[in-house]
Amino acid sequence: MANVAVIGAQWGDEGKGKVVDWLASRADIVVRFQGGHNAGHTLVVGNQTYKLSLLPSGLVRGKLGIIGNGVVVDPEALLAEIARVRTQGLSVTPETLRLADNATLILPLHSAIDRARETARGDRKIGTTGRGIGPAYEDKVGRRAIRVCDLAEPETLSEKLDELLLHHNTLLAGLGAETFEKQALLDDLLRLAPQILPYAEPVWERLDEARRAGRRILFEGAQAVMLDNDHGTYPFVTSSNTVAATAASGSGIGPSAIGFVLGIAKAYTTRVGSGPFPTELHDATGQLLGERGREFGTVTGRKRRCGWFDACMVRQAVKTGGIHGLVLTKLDVLDGLPELNICVGYQVGGETLRHLPAGQRAQAAATPIYETMQGWSGTSGGARSWAELPAQAIKYVRRIEELVEAPITVVSTGPERDDTIMVRDPFED
Repeated sequence: MANVAVIGAQWGDEGKGKVVDWLASRADIVVRFQGGHNAGHTLVVGNQTYKLSLLPSGLVRGKLGIIGNGVVVDPEALLAEIARVRTQGLSVTPETLRLADNATLILPLHSAIDRARETARGDRKIGTTGRGIGPAYEDKVGRRAIRVCDLAEPETLSEKLDELLLHHNTLLAGLGAETFEKQALLDDLLRLAPQILPYAEPVWERLDEARRAGRRILFEGAQAVMLDNDHGTYPFVTSSNTVAATAASGSGIGPSAIGFVLGIAKAYTTRVGSGPFPTELHDATGQLLGERGREFGTVTGRKRRCGWFDACMVRQAVKTGGIHGLVLTKLDVLDGLPELNICVGYQVGGETLRHLPAGQRAQAAATPIYETMQGWSGTSGGARSWAELPAQAIKYVRRIEELVEAPITVVSTGPERDDTIMVRDPFED
């Protein structure tokens, strides 16, 4: 029996919500370990659709949810999300949700500086959500962050706000944006404290006890490997590390406890926001993929860019992300296309590469080298066994498996939880 970490193997939005929900039904604890409320998971359970940003997906299945120290937490957003899912019938209490007491808080000044910077970039925007995630992580590594535990210490809050405002108000004024008053921020934090602190604890201790007791732990990543701050398409990335190694540091558990790393990839490729996208389609096929796949961001509602499956990018994510097996989602979206292209390499400045280069201009210049495969005329939608898949769909899956150099352990063929073909159970590894 292995604990499982789930991470995206592309640029996010790969359908992790459904997969995590499917796995959470057999886990005891589900842990979010990085990111903030800039990421989202959509879970379809019966006639209910849950859109989660900060809350671990396991709460939908009645499992203990933990928000780890690697997550940056907007307390207002967290409380609003709790209130919203409660109206859908979910029980979210300090008995079902725990929050790392050493997690960093996102304040209104973080989102203000985020938006002001993005406006100042003009045409060179990175494509952030404007929700303050990046600035909050900056404060964390700059050793001036306000953390959950500080809510219990009004004097600490007051002292830390002095330092925060010295830094951020200077930047905001320089960008021509409105600055913040200390007392208003302090009053807001003290108002929120009694609502947030009942959820807080040293979650690393609870996780250690659970591991020793043999309980199944599912680590739920946000975003994806190619948005990793080190290994992604920098600077068009998120502000945290998204690889599986972060599941350990972002929750306070030893790396040996992670177990099986499950990567999630769509049967094609999508991306939200700016940045390089070698296989992007600007034609009718790209439009068709977006319409069939309902490609709009869970958090922002932004339309996703769509393109062919990029095997080189996913192979890179497998290597840097520590992925042991892949889930291939949305295979049904490709039904009926006469031909399918898979990127098997790039041309960059006369050189042929099997990986995206690190340089920003080189990434932008990467031209895909395609391998073309025949499409399938039957439907893969709702298939729950290999026998129900068209033969050419199976060939497509097997070819992807060869190119990315990782086994495909699960194939998803529709939005419902049971529209799933399991080849190998990650928890039984």
